[in-house]
Amino acid sequence: MCRSADVKQAVLAHNDDLARALRAELDGRGVAVVNLLSSPGSGKTELLGRVLARAVERGVPVAALTADLATENDATRLARSGAPVRQVLTDGLCHLEARQLRGHLTGWLPEDTAVLFVENVGNLVCPASYDLGETLRIVLMAVTEGEDKPLKYPTAFGSAHLVVATKTDLAAAAGFDEDTFRANVQRVNPGVETVRTCARTGDGVDTLLDRVLAARASGPAHRPPLAPHPHSHGHAPEPSAADAPAGTPDHAPHTRPQPASAP
Repeated sequence: MCRSADVKQAVLAHNDDLARALRAELDGRGVAVVNLLSSPGSGKTELLGRVLARAVERGVPVAALTADLATENDATRLARSGAPVRQVLTDGLCHLEARQLRGHLTGWLPEDTAVLFVENVGNLVCPASYDLGETLRIVLMAVTEGEDKPLKYPTAFGSAHLVVATKTDLAAAAGFDEDTFRANVQRVNPGVETVRTCARTGDGVDTLLDRVLAARASGPAHRPPLAPHPHSHGHAPEPSAADAPAGTPDHAPHTRPQPASAP
């Protein structure tokens, strides 16, 4: 009898194979893929629109693919940046998979694209398990969501190469304790950088874009404990097990370790 866990593992393994091939293909074209994960309402669409517009102003050839269960509202909003944008409708699926990404890029992604931003479905559970062939995984959280969000969703935050705090202009009104939030992020992902942003004021937009461009040039600066993939991105050799910090799990493509519950 086939257990549901076996079926899930097979699905993830197949996705990893497709993601690995897609990563190699886009690497060869010089395209960095940025996978954006967050809860609904985090403000990632508005922030992404600001980042795209800034990239266009700076002459960086970028594109964006945004996923939702229904409507093309986010694609319409993002297109105002002047960057090429495509909407993906998942028909009820709570996450993107590598096969979907490949299918939507075929014949659409401009040849000169340097960075492709992928706005995943608003969900911090399912998307965390699916490698999209990304160069950089960014997890975003609004200050209105509470300082303990990283502890509630350790797989998502533990697989992030970069964490972004959004809507920081509301921090005082929300009573947001930034020190506690940063400490909780470090508990599930030691050493990861947290960038403060505000789409309304533009705070942190250039910093975020700079981090993305740096990852495109030399790979992510941080290796998360639950890395979704070996992230050499063709620029540097993958660290060996001997180079990994103590307690860091192996990163075989089909292995998705779950972090222990926070003490």
